[in-house]
Amino acid sequence: MVSRPGETTLPRAQAQTKDVEDGAAGEKQEAARPARILAADDQPHILEAIELLLRPEGYIVDTARSPATARESLASEFYDAVLIDLNYTRDTTSGQEGLDLLSEIVSFDSNLPVVVMTAWGNVRLAVEAMRRGARDFIQKPWENERLLAIIRTQVELHRALQRTQQLEAETRLLRAEGAPDFIASAPAMQPVLQTMARIGPSDANVLVTGEHGTGKEVVARTLHILSSRSSMPLVAVNTGALPEGTFESELFGHVKGAFTDARTDRIGRFELADNGTIFLDEIGNVPMRQQAKLLRVIETGEVERVGSSRTKKVNVRVISATNSDLTAAIAGGQFREDLLFRLNTVEIHLPALRERREDIPALAAHFLGRYAQRYRVQVRGFAPAAMQTMMQYAWPGNVRELEHTLERAVLMAQGEDVQVSDLGLNLQRPQGQNLEELSIEEVESILVRKALQRFHGNVSQAAEALGLSRGALYRRMERYGL
Repeated sequence: MVSRPGETTLPRAQAQTKDVEDGAAGEKQEAARPARILAADDQPHILEAIELLLRPEGYIVDTARSPATARESLASEFYDAVLIDLNYTRDTTSGQEGLDLLSEIVSFDSNLPVVVMTAWGNVRLAVEAMRRGARDFIQKPWENERLLAIIRTQVELHRALQRTQQLEAETRLLRAEGAPDFIASAPAMQPVLQTMARIGPSDANVLVTGEHGTGKEVVARTLHILSSRSSMPLVAVNTGALPEGTFESELFGHVKGAFTDARTDRIGRFELADNGTIFLDEIGNVPMRQQAKLLRVIETGEVERVGSSRTKKVNVRVISATNSDLTAAIAGGQFREDLLFRLNTVEIHLPALRERREDIPALAAHFLGRYAQRYRVQVRGFAPAAMQTMMQYAWPGNVRELEHTLERAVLMAQGEDVQVSDLGLNLQRPQGQNLEELSIEEVESILVRKALQRFHGNVSQAAEALGLSRGALYRRMERYGL
């Protein structure tokens, strides 16, 4: 697919996910959703006639008067079918603009049905359009019943194919060889699974959002395993922890003598990820000055080591993650809007653990088995009160806190079942125990947990409230298993 300067490219559009549940319920919901049609023609009266015909039949109709505006619509919305003219004002005879648009749509998503409109008697253009992947054609002036029948048939076929591919993709996601454990059966996680299954095999850049500890890196690794790049490296970088002075050297590399400590040449992370995937965690904390350099590499695919004037072309898929509100950061002048556009061709938002409590038993059992095997202890299950405590706890540190809690519980358990006391989740000090009787570490642990709870896992806000840097808070979270 060719992208043009100033135009939005297609991947974002066709990667949008329909929140449809599996099975019969999902099919009923899909059938009930009005079909959305995009109609493109440079003549307003043609577009008006299409709207007057389709809207009473229950279709949602978007219109575009040029190939450029059609691309913009495809980049921001999901469509069930596209109806395009072949001739536009720039060239009203050859149909080349329409044929180029058709080829571009088909090259990206061959499943999206495209119906072309041609002038009466122009059989040559219709044949060429069908050869390039159009599903059907209709001549102007059309017969209303024929146009309605074509649209109805193409929408039904498209939806049936989408359902089949969705089920196949979700099966591949759950059974992908080498993929990290991904436990997600809660309703809140179904849109996540569906989006991952759909865009995993693509090269689209992905922005994963969600609170600290929700599993953003697991999503990144799963997307990499599902892609055609799975045999190549996945290079993970915590950009939030990189000092500004070494940011460029870490990501882009440097040559010997570039600065005082540059005693040898160094390969940067982007070069290491060539033909693979780079995972940029905590992307919202990259300083503004470095954002411009990061944007250039993502746009051009060209890396220039610090101290060198030579550029190297790299082919890297970018998956980034943040727990920050990047839209608010843009409004506050802390993040570049053009960089966000490059990063989030598709956005995947991970719900907090408190929003997917149905997954807690399965996650807890998974971590229990992992650490019981690692530490070779005979811990096999949970006392009912322990499970109830986990189900009711707020989990400010989300899945990561649950994992650390279960690791501790396995080590502390004295029998085959984990007890409430083994979890260490009671944040209230024991009755009769004064603050002075607690150790510094215990007090600090309580303060850190409460700050994370107060700000719903947002590390930046919790660190500011505690008077710590993000790095200092991260170190304490690691120390206390958060």
